[in-house]
Amino acid sequence: MNSIHNRRDFLKTGSLTALVTALGSNIVFAEHLPKGYIPVLLGEGDALKGKSTEMIVQGDKPWNVESPVHLLDDRITPVDKMFIRNNGLIPEKIDVSTWTLTIDGESAKAPKTYTLADLKKRFKTYTYQLVLECGGNGRSGFQPQTSGNQWGQGAVHCASWTGVRLKDILADVGIKDDAVYIGYHSKDIHLSRDPKKEPISRGVPISKAMENETLLAWQLNGQDIPEFHGFPLRLVIGGWPASVSGKWLSGISVRNKVHDGAKMDGHSYKMPRNPVAPGEDIPQTDQYFKIIESMPVKSLITYPKSGAMITPETELAIRGHAWAGDHAVKKVEISIDFGATWKDCKLEAPANRLAWQHWNTKLKFPAKGYYEVWVRATDNNGHAQPMVSPAWNPGGYLNNACERIAVKVG
Repeated sequence: MNSIHNRRDFLKTGSLTALVTALGSNIVFAEHLPKGYIPVLLGEGDALKGKSTEMIVQGDKPWNVESPVHLLDDRITPVDKMFIRNNGLIPEKIDVSTWTLTIDGESAKAPKTYTLADLKKRFKTYTYQLVLECGGNGRSGFQPQTSGNQWGQGAVHCASWTGVRLKDILADVGIKDDAVYIGYHSKDIHLSRDPKKEPISRGVPISKAMENETLLAWQLNGQDIPEFHGFPLRLVIGGWPASVSGKWLSGISVRNKVHDGAKMDGHSYKMPRNPVAPGEDIPQTDQYFKIIESMPVKSLITYPKSGAMITPETELAIRGHAWAGDHAVKKVEISIDFGATWKDCKLEAPANRLAWQHWNTKLKFPAKGYYEVWVRATDNNGHAQPMVSPAWNPGGYLNNACERIAVKVG
């Protein structure tokens, strides 16, 4: 994190010497630098450091970066292949020694503030593999196009998170009987740089907050969480839209009503209560929209990459992952005839609840030519992925259509 520390040194002092050190190079025409100017390289540009060069940038103010599906082949997603979805700018000053987390709200019996050292010393530590998926993953598949980042299928990952259970912290604070929701508060900066505005402040019902796998995490894959993924403390809630997993966590409010923070209004992370005609504009009120909770069943083909070319005698090994929000996947199937027939795949149990499940199979193709391999997962409630994009919605959320790759045999 040397570049991060150098950047902070410059932001703290504003000196030319600190700036040269941070950039690691002499600055030509330094005498013309506007006062207080932060060079591009030291702005939000650190997001792609340590990331695969194949990552797809959806936007840089704030950073939204997607993983091509073939990069998600690892059983546990490494940091260099994890998507980034930010709503604001990363905090400019992060001091681990003074970082605190405050638990308060109408339904907290005795509000308390904890240091990171308090969390690490006073409470038992847990590690879980958890699927975090953007609610808009697959948005580019909807027609007509909706607003928001036009994600393909790569705004998802399943990494290993280490921290303390939120339920243990809430038990320490004490929760009143009227508690129905929690909302998080973070140190990220609103794009307007107005300190009174939060870029995002979402939450979940108290029942979800109290699940064993809901963590206040400080480690990702055994290391400090990288800055763009929420260093030094992050809320991690698997199975629901990743927007409920607040980064740069500084506070949690225990509410006696549904949390009303930023991005809890309008149609943000909400689905229509009733079917909507493609392109139809409906009032953005609770009468027409409901908050997205458990994500739908979904699967990916992570190997081979789409466009694979093989010889007629080749038996093609194919694999990927499947997940189903709060639920488990009970079946994964493959089709090479556009869904006319399906073949069961080998499906593994998850490493823990809310982790994705790995599947694999081998395929033989009957003749030379062009094929599409489609994958379909079914959850333990019998819900299967649709073969084409599901019902259109104004936010472009929850596209869980079957993933497919092209294979040419010849």
